[in-house]
Amino acid sequence: MILNENQKERYSRHLSLPEIGEKGQKKLLRSKVLVVGAGGLGSPAAFFLAAAGVGTIGLIDGDTVNASNLQRQILHTTASIGQLKVHSAETRLLALNPDIKCELYPFRLTNENAPDILDGYDFVLDATDDFDSKFLIARACHHTSTSYSHAGINEFYGHTLTVRPGKSTCFRCIFHENGILSGGVPAGPLGALPGVIGSIQATEAIKVLLSIGTPLYNTLMSYHALSMEFRKIPVQRDPHCPLCGKP
Repeated sequence: MILNENQKERYSRHLSLPEIGEKGQKKLLRSKVLVVGAGGLGSPAAFFLAAAGVGTIGLIDGDTVNASNLQRQILHTTASIGQLKVHSAETRLLALNPDIKCELYPFRLTNENAPDILDGYDFVLDATDDFDSKFLIARACHHTSTSYSHAGINEFYGHTLTVRPGKSTCFRCIFHENGILSGGVPAGPLGALPGVIGSIQATEAIKVLLSIGTPLYNTLMSYHALSMEFRKIPVQRDPHCPLCGKP
């Protein structure tokens, strides 16, 4: 692969970083990242992955855009209301960077379709908003040995963890599987909150793809918007974890 003049200009700030350079940028252009959820977390994460030149971005989400999404889901606009989120997201991502390719999955991830969808992807971003989906992603990534970024947000709080299946603490080591939390209309979140956490997820994906820096392995990063406090909480693998523990 040879970078053309337009690509050299577009990615010039990456090319100037010794940790990335031309070799790293070419690797990003060859990489494939699956974003599960094109909402609050998926919007900033996918946007920055597209800007970074990640060659293929998969988008899986069966929902349509509604007005209440626009307070935080920055991939979508007022004109997108009523459209499938994956179609609205693709329009924005390709407008930002026509270099990339979007693979669209306008439905929910399930136990049945997950193995085929994850096949060929280098990294997965969990940008979902319910626990059943998060447990499903953890299982699917474990069985396919695909590294992934977990994240969750609520009101003014967010957290994220990066997982290398079989090598680092997984989602199931920390959280017990007990189904979707009950409740009606969710409280929040603050509109800018998923922007912070989703951007960290995109950063983690790039670090893992390029094997640079120190990903959030065995570390739960938490963020409280009201106090503007970040905490890195060490977490350990559970030897009795039903997913990654010893049989």
